[in-house]
Amino acid sequence: MGAAPSPNRHRLYEDLSWAWPIISPPEQYADEAEEFWRFLRMGAVGPVRDVLHLGSGGGHVDSNLKRHARITGVDLSPSMLRLARRLNPELEYRLGDMRSVRLGRAFDGAMISDAVSYMRSPRDLARAFATAFRHLRPGGAFVTYAELARELFVQNWTETVRGRRGNVEVVFVENRYDPDPRDTTCESTFIYLIRRRGKLTVETDRHVLGLFPTATWPRTLREAGFQVRHAAPDPETPEDPMPWFVGRKPM
Repeated sequence: MGAAPSPNRHRLYEDLSWAWPIISPPEQYADEAEEFWRFLRMGAVGPVRDVLHLGSGGGHVDSNLKRHARITGVDLSPSMLRLARRLNPELEYRLGDMRSVRLGRAFDGAMISDAVSYMRSPRDLARAFATAFRHLRPGGAFVTYAELARELFVQNWTETVRGRRGNVEVVFVENRYDPDPRDTTCESTFIYLIRRRGKLTVETDRHVLGLFPTATWPRTLREAGFQVRHAAPDPETPEDPMPWFVGRKPM
Protein backbone atom coordinates (compact mmCIF):
# COMPACT_ATOMS: atom_id res chain seq x y z
CA MET A 1 0.00 0.00 0.00
CA GLY A 2 1.22 3.50 -0.75
CA ALA A 3 1.44 6.31 1.78
CA ALA A 4 -1.70 8.30 2.46
CA PRO A 5 -1.84 11.51 0.41
CA SER A 6 -0.95 14.63 2.36
CA PRO A 7 -3.90 16.94 3.21
CA ASN A 8 -1.60 19.85 2.38
CA ARG A 9 -0.88 18.61 -1.14
CA HIS A 10 -3.91 18.97 -3.34
CA ARG A 11 -3.20 17.05 -6.50
CA LEU A 12 -6.30 18.43 -8.23
CA TYR A 13 -4.49 21.78 -8.23
CA GLU A 14 -1.11 20.35 -9.18
CA ASP A 15 -0.35 17.30 -11.33
CA LEU A 16 -4.02 16.34 -11.85
CA SER A 17 -5.30 19.80 -12.74
CA TRP A 18 -5.55 18.79 -16.40
CA ALA A 19 -8.50 16.55 -15.45
CA TRP A 20 -10.63 19.40 -14.10
CA PRO A 21 -12.03 20.65 -17.45
CA ILE A 22 -12.88 17.03 -18.32
CA ILE A 23 -14.83 16.17 -15.17
CA SER A 24 -16.26 19.65 -14.54
CA PRO A 25 -16.50 21.54 -17.87
CA PRO A 26 -17.02 25.32 -17.95
CA GLU A 27 -20.52 25.16 -19.43
CA GLN A 28 -21.77 23.52 -16.24
CA TYR A 29 -21.15 26.78 -14.36
CA ALA A 30 -23.61 28.96 -16.26
CA ASP A 31 -26.32 28.83 -13.57
CA GLU A 32 -23.85 29.48 -10.75
CA ALA A 33 -22.42 32.49 -12.60
CA GLU A 34 -25.92 33.92 -13.02
CA GLU A 35 -26.57 33.49 -9.29
CA PHE A 36 -23.39 35.37 -8.49
CA TRP A 37 -24.37 38.13 -10.89
CA ARG A 38 -27.86 38.41 -9.41
CA PHE A 39 -26.51 38.74 -5.87
CA LEU A 40 -23.71 41.13 -6.88
CA ARG A 41 -26.24 43.50 -8.45
CA MET A 42 -28.58 43.12 -5.49
CA GLY A 43 -25.87 43.95 -2.99
CA ALA A 44 -24.05 46.79 -4.70
CA VAL A 45 -24.87 50.49 -4.73
CA GLY A 46 -24.57 51.43 -8.38
CA PRO A 47 -23.38 49.39 -11.37
CA VAL A 48 -21.02 46.44 -11.04
CA ARG A 49 -18.41 46.83 -13.76
CA ASP A 50 -15.41 45.03 -12.27
CA VAL A 51 -15.32 42.01 -9.97
CA LEU A 52 -12.56 40.38 -7.95
CA HIS A 53 -12.85 36.59 -7.82
CA LEU A 54 -10.84 35.19 -4.91
CA GLY A 55 -10.03 31.51 -5.38
CA SER A 56 -10.91 31.59 -9.07
CA GLY A 57 -9.56 28.12 -9.85
CA GLY A 58 -9.62 27.10 -13.49
CA GLY A 59 -11.77 30.08 -14.49
CA HIS A 60 -14.95 28.12 -15.20
CA VAL A 61 -17.29 30.50 -13.35
CA ASP A 62 -15.45 33.44 -14.90
CA SER A 63 -15.98 32.09 -18.42
CA ASN A 64 -19.72 32.55 -17.88
CA LEU A 65 -19.66 35.66 -15.70
CA LYS A 66 -17.34 37.68 -17.97
CA ARG A 67 -20.20 38.65 -20.26
CA HIS A 68 -21.53 40.79 -17.42
CA ALA A 69 -18.38 42.36 -15.92
CA ARG A 70 -14.59 42.53 -16.05
CA ILE A 71 -13.18 39.78 -13.84
CA THR A 72 -9.84 39.72 -12.05
CA GLY A 73 -9.06 36.28 -10.66
CA VAL A 74 -6.74 35.32 -7.81
CA ASP A 75 -5.72 31.77 -7.04
CA LEU A 76 -3.05 29.92 -5.07
CA SER A 77 -2.48 27.26 -7.74
CA PRO A 78 -0.19 28.05 -10.69
CA SER A 79 -1.64 25.04 -12.53
CA MET A 80 -5.19 26.31 -12.18
CA LEU A 81 -4.12 29.80 -13.21
CA ARG A 82 -2.67 28.37 -16.41
CA LEU A 83 -5.99 26.71 -17.17
CA ALA A 84 -7.88 29.93 -16.40
CA ARG A 85 -5.64 32.05 -18.64
CA ARG A 86 -6.04 29.56 -21.47
CA LEU A 87 -9.83 29.59 -21.10
CA ASN A 88 -10.16 33.36 -20.54
CA PRO A 89 -7.17 35.02 -22.20
CA GLU A 90 -8.81 38.45 -22.04
CA LEU A 91 -9.07 38.37 -18.23
CA GLU A 92 -6.42 39.15 -15.62
CA TYR A 93 -5.26 36.43 -13.24
CA ARG A 94 -2.92 36.84 -10.30
CA LEU A 95 -1.18 34.34 -8.02
CA GLY A 96 -2.17 34.84 -4.40
CA ASP A 97 -3.78 33.54 -1.21
CA MET A 98 -7.28 34.87 -0.55
CA ARG A 99 -6.38 35.33 3.11
CA SER A 100 -3.51 37.71 2.46
CA VAL A 101 -3.36 38.95 -1.14
CA ARG A 102 -3.33 42.71 -1.63
CA LEU A 103 -3.66 44.05 -5.17
CA GLY A 104 -3.71 47.75 -4.35
CA ARG A 105 -6.94 48.22 -6.31
CA ALA A 106 -10.64 48.54 -5.56
CA PHE A 107 -13.55 46.78 -7.28
CA ASP A 108 -17.33 47.18 -7.52
CA GLY A 109 -17.80 43.55 -6.52
CA ALA A 110 -15.92 40.65 -4.95
CA MET A 111 -16.77 36.98 -4.72
CA ILE A 112 -15.55 33.63 -3.44
CA SER A 113 -17.05 30.47 -4.91
CA ASP A 114 -16.34 26.91 -3.75
CA ALA A 115 -12.69 27.67 -2.89
CA VAL A 116 -14.00 29.18 0.36
CA SER A 117 -14.32 25.59 1.58
CA TYR A 118 -10.55 25.55 2.07
CA MET A 119 -10.86 28.01 4.92
CA ARG A 120 -10.42 25.47 7.73
CA SER A 121 -11.10 27.73 10.71
CA PRO A 122 -13.26 30.76 11.49
CA ARG A 123 -10.02 32.77 11.59
CA ASP A 124 -9.20 31.75 8.00
CA LEU A 125 -12.75 32.68 6.97
CA ALA A 126 -12.40 36.06 8.66
CA ARG A 127 -9.12 36.75 6.86
CA ALA A 128 -10.68 35.91 3.47
CA PHE A 129 -13.64 38.18 4.17
CA ALA A 130 -11.25 40.95 5.27
CA THR A 131 -9.44 40.63 1.92
CA ALA A 132 -12.72 41.05 0.07
CA PHE A 133 -13.68 44.05 2.19
CA ARG A 134 -10.33 45.75 1.62
CA HIS A 135 -10.64 45.42 -2.16
CA LEU A 136 -14.14 46.90 -2.46
CA ARG A 137 -15.13 50.45 -3.20
CA PRO A 138 -17.66 51.94 -0.75
CA GLY A 139 -21.04 50.52 -1.72
CA GLY A 140 -19.42 47.46 -3.31
CA ALA A 141 -20.88 43.99 -2.85
CA PHE A 142 -19.29 40.74 -1.73
CA VAL A 143 -20.95 37.39 -2.48
CA THR A 144 -20.13 33.88 -1.28
CA TYR A 145 -21.87 30.69 -0.22
CA ALA A 146 -21.51 27.89 2.31
CA GLU A 147 -21.33 24.70 0.29
CA LEU A 148 -20.21 22.81 3.41
CA ALA A 149 -22.39 24.34 6.10
CA ARG A 150 -22.54 22.17 9.22
CA GLU A 151 -26.33 21.83 9.05
CA LEU A 152 -26.14 20.60 5.45
CA PHE A 153 -23.37 18.07 5.96
CA VAL A 154 -24.14 14.45 5.11
CA GLN A 155 -21.71 11.92 6.53
CA ASN A 156 -20.15 9.71 3.82
CA TRP A 157 -21.75 11.76 1.03
CA THR A 158 -20.41 10.37 -2.25
CA GLU A 159 -20.73 11.58 -5.82
CA THR A 160 -19.45 10.16 -9.09
CA VAL A 161 -19.02 12.08 -12.34
CA ARG A 162 -17.67 11.00 -15.71
CA GLY A 163 -15.99 12.88 -18.49
CA ARG A 164 -14.19 12.17 -21.73
CA ARG A 165 -11.89 14.13 -24.00
CA GLY A 166 -10.41 12.40 -27.01
CA ASN A 167 -8.84 9.12 -25.92
CA VAL A 168 -8.88 10.05 -22.22
CA GLU A 169 -11.80 9.04 -20.01
CA VAL A 170 -12.01 10.06 -16.33
CA VAL A 171 -14.37 8.75 -13.67
CA PHE A 172 -14.14 11.01 -10.61
CA VAL A 173 -15.41 9.92 -7.20
CA GLU A 174 -15.68 12.31 -4.24
CA ASN A 175 -16.42 11.18 -0.68
CA ARG A 176 -16.94 13.54 2.28
CA TYR A 177 -16.42 12.36 5.83
CA ASP A 178 -16.19 14.12 9.18
CA PRO A 179 -13.96 12.10 11.54
CA ASP A 180 -14.46 14.52 14.46
CA PRO A 181 -17.70 16.57 14.63
CA ARG A 182 -16.20 18.57 17.51
CA ASP A 183 -13.71 20.42 15.30
CA THR A 184 -14.14 22.76 12.31
CA THR A 185 -12.93 20.48 9.50
CA CYS A 186 -13.97 17.52 7.41
CA GLU A 187 -12.24 15.34 4.84
CA SER A 188 -12.96 15.16 1.13
CA THR A 189 -11.29 12.25 -0.63
CA PHE A 190 -11.04 12.13 -4.42
CA ILE A 191 -10.48 9.01 -6.50
CA TYR A 192 -9.67 9.30 -10.20
CA LEU A 193 -10.15 6.34 -12.54
CA ILE A 194 -8.22 7.46 -15.61
CA ARG A 195 -8.28 5.47 -18.82
CA ARG A 196 -6.01 6.38 -21.71
CA ARG A 197 -6.96 4.27 -24.73
CA GLY A 198 -8.58 1.88 -22.28
CA LYS A 199 -5.54 1.47 -20.01
CA LEU A 200 -6.50 2.21 -16.38
CA THR A 201 -4.60 4.17 -13.76
CA VAL A 202 -6.04 5.04 -10.35
CA GLU A 203 -5.06 8.19 -8.46
CA THR A 204 -6.15 9.46 -5.04
CA ASP A 205 -6.23 12.90 -3.49
CA ARG A 206 -7.22 14.01 0.04
CA HIS A 207 -8.46 17.47 0.97
CA VAL A 208 -9.19 18.87 4.43
CA LEU A 209 -11.98 21.46 4.30
CA GLY A 210 -13.67 23.85 6.71
CA LEU A 211 -17.03 22.98 8.24
CA PHE A 212 -18.90 25.61 10.30
CA PRO A 213 -22.48 26.37 11.32
CA THR A 214 -24.24 28.67 8.89
CA ALA A 215 -24.48 31.34 11.60
CA THR A 216 -20.69 31.72 11.42
CA TRP A 217 -20.92 33.27 7.98
CA PRO A 218 -23.12 36.36 8.53
CA ARG A 219 -21.46 36.95 11.90
CA THR A 220 -18.01 36.91 10.30
CA LEU A 221 -19.21 39.22 7.52
CA ARG A 222 -20.38 41.77 10.11
CA GLU A 223 -17.13 41.49 12.04
CA ALA A 224 -15.25 42.23 8.80
CA GLY A 225 -17.24 45.47 8.43
CA PHE A 226 -19.92 44.40 5.98
CA GLN A 227 -23.58 45.26 6.09
CA VAL A 228 -25.25 41.90 5.51
CA ARG A 229 -27.75 42.36 2.70
CA HIS A 230 -28.76 38.73 2.28
CA ALA A 231 -28.24 35.57 4.28
CA ALA A 232 -29.94 32.21 3.75
CA PRO A 233 -29.06 30.31 6.94
CA ASP A 234 -31.96 27.88 6.79
CA PRO A 235 -30.90 24.71 4.90
CA GLU A 236 -34.52 23.60 4.84
CA THR A 237 -35.58 26.47 2.59
CA PRO A 238 -36.56 24.54 -0.54
CA GLU A 239 -36.00 27.36 -3.02
CA ASP A 240 -32.47 28.05 -1.76
CA PRO A 241 -31.00 24.86 -0.25
CA MET A 242 -27.42 26.16 -0.25
CA PRO A 243 -26.87 29.26 1.92
CA TRP A 244 -25.73 32.33 -0.01
CA PHE A 245 -24.43 35.47 1.71
CA VAL A 246 -24.19 39.03 0.42
CA GLY A 247 -22.32 41.80 2.18
CA ARG A 248 -22.09 45.47 1.29
CA LYS A 249 -19.19 47.74 2.14
CA PRO A 250 -20.68 50.83 3.82
CA MET A 251 -20.69 54.10 1.88
